[in-house]
Amino acid sequence: MTDAGTLILLCLGAGAFAGFIGALFGVGGGLVIVPTLTVVFTLLAVPEEVRVHLAVGTSLAIIVFVSLAAVRAHHRLGKVPWPRVREFAPSVAFGALLGAVLASRLPGPALKACVGGFALLMAAQMTLVTAPRATADAAPLPLSRTIGGLIGAVSAIVGIGGGSLTVPYLLHRHTPIHGAVPVSSACGFPIALFGALGFAAMGASTPDLPPFSAGYVSFPALAAIGLTSVLFAPLGARVAHRLPARALRRLFILLLIVVGLFMVFG
Repeated sequence: MTDAGTLILLCLGAGAFAGFIGALFGVGGGLVIVPTLTVVFTLLAVPEEVRVHLAVGTSLAIIVFVSLAAVRAHHRLGKVPWPRVREFAPSVAFGALLGAVLASRLPGPALKACVGGFALLMAAQMTLVTAPRATADAAPLPLSRTIGGLIGAVSAIVGIGGGSLTVPYLLHRHTPIHGAVPVSSACGFPIALFGALGFAAMGASTPDLPPFSAGYVSFPALAAIGLTSVLFAPLGARVAHRLPARALRRLFILLLIVVGLFMVFG
Protein backbone atom coordinates (compact mmCIF):
# COMPACT_ATOMS: atom_id res chain seq x y z
CA MET A 1 0.00 0.00 0.00
CA THR A 2 1.37 3.39 -0.93
CA ASP A 3 1.76 6.15 1.63
CA ALA A 4 -0.97 8.70 2.30
CA GLY A 5 0.99 11.52 0.66
CA THR A 6 1.20 9.65 -2.64
CA LEU A 7 -2.51 8.89 -2.55
CA ILE A 8 -3.38 12.54 -1.87
CA LEU A 9 -1.15 13.67 -4.74
CA LEU A 10 -2.83 11.12 -7.01
CA CYS A 11 -6.26 12.45 -6.05
CA LEU A 12 -5.15 16.06 -6.54
CA GLY A 13 -3.90 15.26 -10.04
CA ALA A 14 -7.03 13.28 -10.85
CA GLY A 15 -9.15 16.18 -9.65
CA ALA A 16 -7.41 18.65 -11.95
CA PHE A 17 -7.97 16.36 -14.93
CA ALA A 18 -11.56 15.58 -13.93
CA GLY A 19 -12.46 19.24 -13.52
CA PHE A 20 -11.05 20.10 -16.92
CA ILE A 21 -12.73 17.12 -18.61
CA GLY A 22 -16.03 17.74 -16.82
CA ALA A 23 -16.40 21.28 -18.15
CA LEU A 24 -14.92 20.41 -21.56
CA PHE A 25 -17.41 17.63 -22.34
CA GLY A 26 -20.20 18.26 -19.83
CA VAL A 27 -19.60 14.81 -18.31
CA GLY A 28 -19.00 15.91 -14.72
CA GLY A 29 -15.63 14.14 -14.59
CA GLY A 30 -17.09 10.87 -13.29
CA LEU A 31 -15.77 8.87 -16.21
CA VAL A 32 -12.29 9.82 -14.99
CA ILE A 33 -12.92 9.84 -11.25
CA VAL A 34 -14.52 6.39 -10.92
CA PRO A 35 -11.64 4.43 -12.55
CA THR A 36 -9.07 6.52 -10.66
CA LEU A 37 -10.74 5.99 -7.30
CA THR A 38 -11.15 2.29 -8.02
CA VAL A 39 -7.35 2.07 -8.32
CA VAL A 40 -6.83 4.26 -5.23
CA PHE A 41 -9.14 2.13 -3.09
CA THR A 42 -7.44 -1.01 -4.38
CA LEU A 43 -4.11 0.38 -3.15
CA LEU A 44 -5.79 1.08 0.19
CA ALA A 45 -6.84 -2.60 0.37
CA VAL A 46 -10.54 -1.72 0.48
CA PRO A 47 -12.50 -4.98 0.02
CA GLU A 48 -13.50 -5.70 -3.58
CA GLU A 49 -17.15 -5.98 -2.59
CA VAL A 50 -17.38 -2.28 -1.73
CA ARG A 51 -14.50 -0.48 -3.48
CA VAL A 52 -16.42 0.29 -6.69
CA HIS A 53 -19.48 1.39 -4.70
CA LEU A 54 -17.21 3.71 -2.71
CA ALA A 55 -15.66 5.02 -5.95
CA VAL A 56 -19.07 5.69 -7.52
CA GLY A 57 -20.54 7.31 -4.41
CA THR A 58 -17.48 9.51 -3.89
CA SER A 59 -17.45 10.41 -7.58
CA LEU A 60 -21.03 11.67 -7.35
CA ALA A 61 -20.17 13.72 -4.25
CA ILE A 62 -17.24 15.29 -6.10
CA ILE A 63 -19.39 16.03 -9.15
CA VAL A 64 -21.66 18.17 -6.97
CA PHE A 65 -18.84 20.72 -6.79
CA VAL A 66 -17.49 20.12 -10.30
CA SER A 67 -20.90 20.72 -11.88
CA LEU A 68 -21.42 23.91 -9.89
CA ALA A 69 -18.08 25.26 -11.06
CA ALA A 70 -18.67 24.18 -14.67
CA VAL A 71 -22.16 25.63 -14.98
CA ARG A 72 -21.02 28.87 -13.34
CA ALA A 73 -18.29 29.16 -15.98
CA HIS A 74 -20.73 28.43 -18.81
CA HIS A 75 -23.25 30.90 -17.38
CA ARG A 76 -20.65 33.66 -17.26
CA LEU A 77 -20.11 33.06 -20.96
CA GLY A 78 -23.88 33.35 -21.52
CA LYS A 79 -24.09 29.83 -22.96
CA VAL A 80 -26.64 28.08 -20.67
CA PRO A 81 -30.15 27.64 -22.16
CA TRP A 82 -31.99 27.60 -18.81
CA PRO A 83 -35.44 26.55 -20.18
CA ARG A 84 -33.89 23.26 -21.32
CA VAL A 85 -32.30 22.82 -17.89
CA ARG A 86 -35.65 23.28 -16.14
CA GLU A 87 -37.14 20.51 -18.27
CA PHE A 88 -34.67 17.98 -16.86
CA ALA A 89 -33.80 19.03 -13.31
CA PRO A 90 -36.69 17.52 -11.26
CA SER A 91 -36.77 14.21 -13.12
CA VAL A 92 -33.01 13.65 -13.13
CA ALA A 93 -32.92 14.24 -9.36
CA PHE A 94 -35.56 11.57 -8.72
CA GLY A 95 -33.90 9.16 -11.15
CA ALA A 96 -30.50 9.63 -9.50
CA LEU A 97 -31.86 8.76 -6.07
CA LEU A 98 -33.48 5.61 -7.45
CA GLY A 99 -30.30 4.68 -9.32
CA ALA A 100 -28.20 4.96 -6.15
CA VAL A 101 -30.51 2.55 -4.34
CA LEU A 102 -30.32 0.05 -7.21
CA ALA A 103 -26.52 0.32 -7.55
CA SER A 104 -25.98 -0.28 -3.84
CA ARG A 105 -27.52 -3.73 -4.25
CA LEU A 106 -25.20 -4.82 -7.07
CA PRO A 107 -22.03 -6.90 -6.37
CA GLY A 108 -18.78 -4.95 -6.80
CA PRO A 109 -17.57 -6.69 -9.99
CA ALA A 110 -21.00 -6.30 -11.57
CA LEU A 111 -21.04 -2.57 -10.83
CA LYS A 112 -17.52 -2.22 -12.29
CA ALA A 113 -18.64 -3.99 -15.47
CA CYS A 114 -21.66 -1.68 -15.66
CA VAL A 115 -19.40 1.38 -15.60
CA GLY A 116 -17.11 0.05 -18.36
CA GLY A 117 -19.89 -1.35 -20.50
CA PHE A 118 -21.78 1.92 -20.28
CA ALA A 119 -18.79 3.93 -21.50
CA LEU A 120 -18.27 1.62 -24.48
CA LEU A 121 -21.96 1.74 -25.42
CA MET A 122 -21.91 5.51 -25.33
CA ALA A 123 -18.79 5.58 -27.51
CA ALA A 124 -20.53 3.37 -30.06
CA GLN A 125 -23.65 5.53 -29.96
CA MET A 126 -21.70 8.75 -30.47
CA THR A 127 -19.74 7.16 -33.34
CA LEU A 128 -22.77 5.84 -35.21
CA VAL A 129 -25.12 8.79 -34.76
CA THR A 130 -24.39 11.80 -36.93
CA ALA A 131 -24.91 15.16 -35.25
CA PRO A 132 -28.12 16.69 -36.66
CA ARG A 133 -28.48 20.19 -38.00
CA ALA A 134 -29.08 22.69 -35.19
CA THR A 135 -32.69 23.95 -34.94
CA ALA A 136 -35.01 25.14 -32.20
CA ASP A 137 -36.72 21.73 -32.05
CA ALA A 138 -37.57 20.42 -28.57
CA ALA A 139 -39.21 17.27 -27.20
CA PRO A 140 -42.63 17.37 -25.48
CA LEU A 141 -42.29 18.04 -21.74
CA PRO A 142 -43.53 14.58 -20.60
CA LEU A 143 -40.99 12.87 -22.85
CA SER A 144 -38.19 15.14 -21.61
CA ARG A 145 -39.06 14.33 -18.00
CA THR A 146 -39.17 10.59 -18.68
CA ILE A 147 -35.81 10.70 -20.44
CA GLY A 148 -34.48 12.86 -17.62
CA GLY A 149 -35.45 10.26 -15.04
CA LEU A 150 -33.70 7.51 -16.99
CA ILE A 151 -30.60 9.66 -17.41
CA GLY A 152 -30.54 10.37 -13.67
CA ALA A 153 -30.89 6.69 -12.74
CA VAL A 154 -28.22 5.39 -15.11
CA SER A 155 -25.86 8.23 -14.24
CA ALA A 156 -26.08 7.50 -10.52
CA ILE A 157 -25.43 3.79 -11.09
CA VAL A 158 -22.17 4.47 -12.96
CA GLY A 159 -21.12 7.57 -10.99
CA ILE A 160 -21.25 10.26 -13.67
CA GLY A 161 -22.86 13.64 -14.08
CA GLY A 162 -25.04 12.47 -16.95
CA GLY A 163 -23.29 14.19 -19.83
CA SER A 164 -22.65 10.92 -21.68
CA LEU A 165 -26.42 10.55 -21.94
CA THR A 166 -27.64 14.13 -21.90
CA VAL A 167 -25.31 15.35 -24.65
CA PRO A 168 -26.25 12.63 -27.20
CA TYR A 169 -29.96 13.04 -26.36
CA LEU A 170 -29.85 16.80 -26.87
CA LEU A 171 -27.91 16.35 -30.10
CA HIS A 172 -30.68 14.02 -31.27
CA ARG A 173 -33.19 16.73 -30.37
CA HIS A 174 -31.31 19.10 -32.71
CA THR A 175 -29.43 21.04 -30.05
CA PRO A 176 -25.94 22.16 -31.13
CA ILE A 177 -23.15 20.64 -29.05
CA HIS A 178 -22.09 24.04 -27.70
CA GLY A 179 -25.58 24.31 -26.21
CA ALA A 180 -25.85 20.68 -25.12
CA VAL A 181 -22.66 20.78 -23.03
CA PRO A 182 -23.84 23.62 -20.72
CA VAL A 183 -27.23 21.93 -20.22
CA SER A 184 -25.58 18.66 -19.23
CA SER A 185 -23.26 20.52 -16.85
CA ALA A 186 -26.22 22.20 -15.15
CA CYS A 187 -28.21 18.96 -14.87
CA GLY A 188 -25.16 17.23 -13.42
CA PHE A 189 -25.75 19.04 -10.13
CA PRO A 190 -29.09 17.41 -9.15
CA ILE A 191 -27.88 14.05 -10.45
CA ALA A 192 -24.73 14.22 -8.33
CA LEU A 193 -26.40 15.62 -5.22
CA PHE A 194 -29.24 13.13 -4.96
CA GLY A 195 -27.07 10.24 -6.17
CA ALA A 196 -24.43 10.96 -3.51
CA LEU A 197 -27.06 11.24 -0.80
CA GLY A 198 -28.47 7.88 -1.86
CA PHE A 199 -25.06 6.18 -1.78
CA ALA A 200 -24.25 7.70 1.60
CA ALA A 201 -27.52 6.45 3.06
CA MET A 202 -27.37 2.97 1.50
CA GLY A 203 -23.76 2.38 2.66
CA ALA A 204 -24.21 3.77 6.17
CA SER A 205 -24.12 0.34 7.85
CA THR A 206 -21.45 -1.20 5.58
CA PRO A 207 -18.34 -2.52 7.42
CA ASP A 208 -14.70 -2.31 6.25
CA LEU A 209 -14.96 1.16 4.74
CA PRO A 210 -11.94 3.51 4.95
CA PRO A 211 -11.78 6.04 7.81
CA PHE A 212 -13.75 9.27 7.44
CA SER A 213 -16.34 7.77 5.13
CA ALA A 214 -20.07 8.48 5.24
CA GLY A 215 -21.52 5.35 3.74
CA TYR A 216 -20.15 5.02 0.20
CA VAL A 217 -18.65 8.53 0.23
CA SER A 218 -14.99 9.06 1.20
CA PHE A 219 -14.38 12.56 2.57
CA PRO A 220 -10.55 12.57 2.11
CA ALA A 221 -10.92 11.71 -1.59
CA LEU A 222 -13.78 14.18 -1.90
CA ALA A 223 -11.64 16.99 -0.47
CA ALA A 224 -8.50 16.27 -2.52
CA ILE A 225 -10.19 15.70 -5.87
CA GLY A 226 -12.89 18.29 -5.28
CA LEU A 227 -10.36 21.04 -4.60
CA THR A 228 -8.40 20.78 -7.84
CA SER A 229 -11.41 19.84 -9.99
CA VAL A 230 -13.18 23.08 -9.09
CA LEU A 231 -10.04 25.06 -9.91
CA PHE A 232 -9.63 23.51 -13.36
CA ALA A 233 -13.30 23.45 -14.47
CA PRO A 234 -13.28 27.05 -15.80
CA LEU A 235 -10.34 26.19 -18.05
CA GLY A 236 -12.28 23.27 -19.54
CA ALA A 237 -15.31 25.49 -20.20
CA ARG A 238 -13.20 28.06 -22.04
CA VAL A 239 -11.56 25.41 -24.20
CA ALA A 240 -14.97 23.83 -24.99
CA HIS A 241 -16.23 27.03 -26.56
CA ARG A 242 -13.08 27.48 -28.64
CA LEU A 243 -12.84 23.98 -30.11
CA PRO A 244 -14.66 23.13 -33.35
CA ALA A 245 -17.77 21.01 -32.74
CA ARG A 246 -16.35 18.08 -34.74
CA ALA A 247 -13.12 18.00 -32.73
CA LEU A 248 -15.07 18.19 -29.45
CA ARG A 249 -17.22 15.24 -30.51
CA ARG A 250 -14.25 13.08 -31.53
CA LEU A 251 -12.39 13.75 -28.30
CA PHE A 252 -15.51 12.83 -26.35
CA ILE A 253 -15.74 9.48 -28.17
CA LEU A 254 -12.05 8.73 -27.53
CA LEU A 255 -12.49 9.41 -23.81
CA LEU A 256 -15.42 6.99 -23.62
CA ILE A 257 -13.47 4.20 -25.35
CA VAL A 258 -10.42 4.51 -23.10
CA VAL A 259 -12.47 4.50 -19.90
CA GLY A 260 -14.69 1.64 -21.04
CA LEU A 261 -11.78 -0.64 -21.92
CA PHE A 262 -10.04 0.13 -18.64
CA MET A 263 -13.07 -0.70 -16.49
CA VAL A 264 -14.03 -3.86 -18.37
CA PHE A 265 -10.55 -5.34 -18.87
CA GLY A 266 -8.33 -3.42 -16.41
